[in-house]
Amino acid sequence: MLRPPGQASHQEIQDTMSTLAFKFEEIAPRELRPELYELDGISRASIEAHYKLYQGYVNKRNEILGKLAEVDTASANQVYSEIRALKVDLSFAVGGIKNHEIYFEHLGGSGGAPGGAIGDLIKRDFGSIETWRSDLKATGMAGRGWAWTAYDWDEGRLFNYVGDAQNTFPIWNATPLVALDVYEHAYFLDYQTDRASYIDAFFDNLDWDVVNDWVSRYSIPK
Repeated sequence: MLRPPGQASHQEIQDTMSTLAFKFEEIAPRELRPELYELDGISRASIEAHYKLYQGYVNKRNEILGKLAEVDTASANQVYSEIRALKVDLSFAVGGIKNHEIYFEHLGGSGGAPGGAIGDLIKRDFGSIETWRSDLKATGMAGRGWAWTAYDWDEGRLFNYVGDAQNTFPIWNATPLVALDVYEHAYFLDYQTDRASYIDAFFDNLDWDVVNDWVSRYSIPK
């Protein structure tokens, strides 16, 4: 069958889709704010080790996407296939990037009770700052990897969610505003197995100005 000039055949489209399913561009790790090297109760050594882990997630994200650019999509299989393995591992790497970028960005402040828009949202949805803090701490103690305070756009409120790994239990249509890393790598150098004391130090170093800026930029309704 004749085709209009410039129109690709079905096979040509399929061949193109197998290699151009996405546009691959490498990314670089974000630099840390200087304040992160002078936290109260979280040492510079701990932050430096933690940052190296984040750099590793960025490197693996770039490596995996490079391999996906050449993967054989025709061999896809849910039991085992290269594309399945790469995409599952990509979700872990990208989760590690996004989680840590939130975590590092909102540390370096003086902690205390949140004010401004985030303070109002917390009081509205949890009843009090103390209730929110107690619930997030308990969520962090119960989680195996992460705990988040996120705004759920469908429910129209904040909630504290648990995540056991970088890529488990994502809540669709929810925007994380506080990201508490409770993997051992976040606190073992400073607190060994005393996770509770680390979580208290995390609260003491939150920068609420950063969180309030996110509330504003995301246009979260108050």
